[in-house]
Amino acid sequence: MFTYQRTYIGNVQAVILDWAGTTVDFGSFAPTAVFLRLFEERGVTITAADARSGMGLMKKDHLRTILARPAVAAAWEAKHGAPASDADIDSLFESFVPMQIAVVKDFAEPIPGCLEAIEEIRERGIKIGSTTGYIRSMMDELMPVAAEKGYAPDSTVCPDEVPAGRPFPWMVYQNMMNLNVFPVEAVVKVGDTLADIEEGLNAGVWTVGLSQTGNLMGLTEEEFNQLSDDEQVTALEKVEEQLYRAGAHYVIEGIWDLPIILDELEDRLANGERP
Repeated sequence: MFTYQRTYIGNVQAVILDWAGTTVDFGSFAPTAVFLRLFEERGVTITAADARSGMGLMKKDHLRTILARPAVAAAWEAKHGAPASDADIDSLFESFVPMQIAVVKDFAEPIPGCLEAIEEIRERGIKIGSTTGYIRSMMDELMPVAAEKGYAPDSTVCPDEVPAGRPFPWMVYQNMMNLNVFPVEAVVKVGDTLADIEEGLNAGVWTVGLSQTGNLMGLTEEEFNQLSDDEQVTALEKVEEQLYRAGAHYVIEGIWDLPIILDELEDRLANGERP
């Protein structure tokens, strides 16, 4: 007895990129700064590591992740007399949204090498989608400024426009519909967080993690360049390991290396390989 199946052997049709830490905002600092200030205003001190712990998730889910960390949970209960409730999370998110909107456009600078990579990808006829942990009201502030600086994807989907954000695959699928691309084997998801990788894997697409420019490294370009060569290698290896453990098919330092990966993927697709 035999079974038969179709095998896609075409080219990559679309890349779906994260925003902060992937295409703009080297080091992903816009959300971090706001979370630190938000909790400080509620009388609870959190660390940058706490603030970064849920990066990539829809921001209300990000808040839940921060509050679930043992030290933060204990500090919240000590200050407020009870564990954080759903009402507390709603209140925090209500305060967070205008704070993030107020600053997000200040973090719209494309990461070095981004515009050149996008140009090369477009020249190959590949479409550009994007997903994010920001809700639409935040993206309405960020996107026009990023466009003025040269970066404007063909599609952007936010977590408040689908049934659920990362790690669910719905934003990826909505991008595929917006861009009119299929099958999933022809799509590549690129991001700097573990949630990005999980999102891509859940959607059944290829996944590429970024080690230098994103949340897991958590450094500005200047701070990274001030590290010694050995320190850079050690820091990159630590982030790479986390992304590979999350299931990334590839890990690169920054979006500038993405065209090289697309060459490799198209060779694999030509051989009938799947994500």
